[in-house]
Amino acid sequence: MSLLPYLIAGWIFLAGVHGIATSRNLIHAVGCLAVTQSSTYVLLLSVGYRKGATAPVFSDAPTSATVVDPVVQALALTDVVVGATVTALLLALVVQTAKRHGTIDPDELSRLKG
Repeated sequence: MSLLPYLIAGWIFLAGVHGIATSRNLIHAVGCLAVTQSSTYVLLLSVGYRKGATAPVFSDAPTSATVVDPVVQALALTDVVVGATVTALLLALVVQTAKRHGTIDPDELSRLKG
């Protein structure tokens, strides 16, 4: 087990969070959120990795062969789909905000009235 993939996932997460915190543009903030989301892909893949293991397809491999965990692979695939959906939804909200307020700078947006 190597510590490197976990450190890389943490670094990607911190880079994305730093980008979100210092963003002066809503589109940039959504992009940084996507970067932060991608750190979870690295984390999930590093959790499910096994040295010398094969894909979990048993049609051509003996049942005693070491395979990687298919649940982690399914979680990573689900994470990709959810991340793409959230990014698309947030970009659509940024477009609507730009149409309504004429800016995508968070400081220039007027306060919500309710």
